[in-house]
Amino acid sequence: MRSLFLKSALILTVVLSWSGVPAAERTDAANGTNPAFKTIGPLAFSPDGVLFAGDTQSAAIFALDLGKAATGGAPGAKAIPAFDQKVAALLGTDVREITVTDLAVHPKTRNAFASVMRGQGTNAQPALLRIDGAGKIDVVAMGDIKYSKVDLPNAPAAVPGAQNNARTSSITDMAFVDGRLYVAGLSNEEFSSKLRSVSYPFNTIDNGASVEIYHGNHGQFETRSPVYTFVPYKVKGETNLIAGYLCTPLVKFPVNSLKSGAKVMGTTIAELGNRNRPLDMIVYQKNGQEFLLMSNNSRGVMKIPTANFGDAASITARVSTEKGGIGYESIDSMKGVEQLDLLDANRTIILARTEAGVLNLDVIALP
Repeated sequence: MRSLFLKSALILTVVLSWSGVPAAERTDAANGTNPAFKTIGPLAFSPDGVLFAGDTQSAAIFALDLGKAATGGAPGAKAIPAFDQKVAALLGTDVREITVTDLAVHPKTRNAFASVMRGQGTNAQPALLRIDGAGKIDVVAMGDIKYSKVDLPNAPAAVPGAQNNARTSSITDMAFVDGRLYVAGLSNEEFSSKLRSVSYPFNTIDNGASVEIYHGNHGQFETRSPVYTFVPYKVKGETNLIAGYLCTPLVKFPVNSLKSGAKVMGTTIAELGNRNRPLDMIVYQKNGQEFLLMSNNSRGVMKIPTANFGDAASITARVSTEKGGIGYESIDSMKGVEQLDLLDANRTIILARTEAGVLNLDVIALP
């Protein structure tokens, strides 16, 4: 969904994992047609239009060759008021049974794709939708979709119905950069917070890197809190993952440190306020400057300048004030934003919930 730095290959070849000599390497790749999702959550596109979709219940990642499902509609994507109600009607259910789990823009057609769960609990069913420039919503039929799949080797145990089922956080976000898919989530290990780097085309996957942060608002080191959302971003010519955590530290991780089996300490460059969960983020340019735009569940949308990401002092002690490090501007005109992606150089497409609880799909100018 969310990166400016994307690159892909479409020919299946034998590839190596990130470290070159991976630890606990597994050959778990499978391929075929008609992918069988148990759940569908985070989405990410390659620049060639391969759609990566995370299945948290299966702890698996699918790479989908959308084929004709990616074409045929009007280019672009159009705002749709009461999007959740229209989706519910399309899927033959009540709007209360609809959960939109992610939103991503196709790099060529600029159509928007939404991952949706229909129903609740173990009975919920996955669906993938396409929204085109005329505002038409289509359900992507999986029967003819070609796919490859890779299973996570050390996912948390599935405990259906549990209040804190870590399996639901086995995949929290994904992004594709320079031929590799980066995946955030939890594992079954003691240092459970993971960032993984998986080559595409899929062949092998390893145990990933365990990541640790210093949380200034909590005044402690943390190894079990997952990255909820991230974007790849070059800092002084080096690709980093800029990651958002609960309550809300902003942390950078150089991708060259994310080797299999490594324990990596991130650099906390901002504390953006507690009692808050980041939901989604994008990077964009405006008036010759670059910004990170991040939506949150209780602190609205934040516009964060990226110019000082390379020189920001690391937060290594408790932050006594509400915020610390790099600052931000609140975008008061963007209310209730749950998902967002770049539609083009000047606009973002968002899913925003009104005070009345209605979920709208909207296209607006980048702030």
